Amino acid sequence: MNEATADFKPFIVGIGGTTRENSSSEIATRIALEAAEALGARTAMFAGADLDLPMYDPQVPERTAKAEQLVEALRRCDGVIMASPGYHGSLSGMIKNALDYVEDLREDDRVYFDGRAVGVIACAYGWQATGTTLTALRSIVHALRGWPTPVGVAVNSIETKFSEDGSCDDDKVLGALQLLARQVVDFSRMANNSRASY
Repeated sequence: MNEATADFKPFIVGIGGTTRENSSSEIATRIALEAAEALGARTAMFAGADLDLPMYDPQVPERTAKAEQLVEALRRCDGVIMASPGYHGSLSGMIKNALDYVEDLREDDRVYFDGRAVGVIACAYGWQATGTTLTALRSIVHALRGWPTPVGVAVNSIETKFSEDGSCDDDKVLGALQLLARQVVDFSRMANNSRASY
């Protein structure tokens, strides 16, 4: 890694959680963002009330202040870390609706998530929904031209517990979240270095 790449401080946006404050998916996202910060990244988190957005409608150009903040952060970001609960075998409607707002980037020079690494996390009460939710998240990232990280994190909330203080009782999950963050940050630096060399 050259010096210019190492000095670059990527901006990583976190999207995760439910309407319940301090849900497993919100805390997992925050842990991953903290790991990204430890690697020199700048971060922004959108969770809970931040994601309580009107149903996305491409025919309505007006946006709420919260929707504008999310879209602008995604427009400026170098990478994304997102987590969803597994609801009925897939991602939640709240997370899907937030991702629908990425359509507002359709006419940008960097369309959607083009050239950005996206780390995905699925939290569910049992293993079955974690796998299908991870698959759904990865499929959406592909559709948005993003680069899903090789590591995706499945969190079974029967076995892994998060505390409201942001801690995790499972060292394997904690290590996986830190690795996911490293892959997002490393890819962001490599992509920046590649763009700078054009």
